[in-house]
Amino acid sequence: MEKLTLQEEEAMLAVWKTGEGNVKTFLENMPEPKLPYTTLASTIKNLEKKNYLSSRLVGNLYLYKPLVSHEDYKKKFMQGFVKNYFGSSYKELVNFFVEQKKLSAKELKEIISLIEEKKKSK
Repeated sequence: MEKLTLQEEEAMLAVWKTGEGNVKTFLENMPEPKLPYTTLASTIKNLEKKNYLSSRLVGNLYLYKPLVSHEDYKKKFMQGFVKNYFGSSYKELVNFFVEQKKLSAKELKEIISLIEEKKKSK
């Protein structure tokens, strides 16, 4: 799975939100400021070449659908992000957010509760 550019990631977010659709429907599901239609169309074609999307012709319109799930993409690139920036340590990642004052003690307690609940359900 190839890493996407920021523009490609934004387009894929719209695709994942839409499901199967055409460039116009993807554009409608993008936040402001929206890309120009032709830029999005080009980006969608690149995503198809990278095997993130498949297409089919319906009448005179191409419909695209994702070949990669949002969950699989997040999993793959979060692992790489943590490896590259935090030496594969999720503890260091959490510590970074604590030091940057992006995570409070209350939020950390909630995270611990989530982890403990997951352990119980297994």
